[in-house]
Amino acid sequence: MFSYEEFEISNEQHLMNTTNRKQQTRPPPRLPYLPAVGLASVGQGLSESDPPAIARQERAGGGQATGNRLRITDGILIVDKESGPSSFRTMERIKDLIKVKKAGHAGTLDPFATGVLVVLLNQGTKLSPFLMSQDKVYQASLKLGIETDTQDITGRIIEKKDVGSLTYETIKHTADQFIGAIKQVPPSYSAVHHSGKRAYELARSGIAIDLQPRDVRVDYINILSVNLPTVWFEIGCSSGTYIRTLAVDLGRSLGIGAHLASLRRIKSGPFHIDDALTLMQITQHLSNNTIDGITIPLRNALKGMMEVEIPDKLARKIRNGYQPNWGELSRENTSSFKSDDYLKVITGQDLVAILKGDRDGYNIIKVFTKASELK
Repeated sequence: MFSYEEFEISNEQHLMNTTNRKQQTRPPPRLPYLPAVGLASVGQGLSESDPPAIARQERAGGGQATGNRLRITDGILIVDKESGPSSFRTMERIKDLIKVKKAGHAGTLDPFATGVLVVLLNQGTKLSPFLMSQDKVYQASLKLGIETDTQDITGRIIEKKDVGSLTYETIKHTADQFIGAIKQVPPSYSAVHHSGKRAYELARSGIAIDLQPRDVRVDYINILSVNLPTVWFEIGCSSGTYIRTLAVDLGRSLGIGAHLASLRRIKSGPFHIDDALTLMQITQHLSNNTIDGITIPLRNALKGMMEVEIPDKLARKIRNGYQPNWGELSRENTSSFKSDDYLKVITGQDLVAILKGDRDGYNIIKVFTKASELK
């Protein structure tokens, strides 16, 4: 049974000039990322600022062979999740394949969705709060005229309406009304907590709940193609944005309802689908008893965060609980560091700690053990 968890959702791209303004449908586009591997048809009927790619040289060896066993240190792995398994099961599969002690992921994709899943390995799990909050980009399709109880293709049909003869221009104009800071009510089938339980648990039990609106941000919505009743689009948005709710709201604004038919995350923070590997590709790397070149080290995972390099002697002291004074850390590249900013402390290629500024200076909020010191 599927679990319904939060979808987290730059650069206008206008496709398809038409020579006939009276034409009311447009053919599906030749999209670079959509559809994904097996756009889901689950159950029966509808019960279905950085460059785009992380430079390959930024990937560093995350493991090495020890006899017949792969020993992994720390880092993150960008996975192209396939349709079907949950994000948790995908992460657990990778954990079993590469034999790490601890793993997590930085942002759930529902089972029918595909695309970028940032998997955190060992001490990489400490980066979760920083990576979870980053902006997202999705390519998706919605189907007009049909609403479902889950707001997506996996749900039960609850309403049908005639689509009529909507034009591309009408749909685009309506979608533009959702750009900017907006409020969204999370779907009933979501992972939001309500009275100590997940909303989807209550919804499955037939219990009606009143979820409060949330503030989200939509940076852009590009209508890629229209072939009624299906609309393909790309959206850039803040973390925590529900794409299926936006699809439903767009359909209702058009007066005919809608549901989300497919979803593919193509970017999460700086991590792009071009950097992602399928489970099959990861397995192929492991057949050579190595994942060298496919993991991203901790230092490179937080692009855009200020950093300061310190000598190895001071790094050892910090790892043993020492709180250095600002004079021991201060460098020219941290002159703009202010309250509420974060700062990476590094030595060589290793991430030592993450600091957060406050009125009195800073606090160390994360410390990372040197790989060779891990048991």
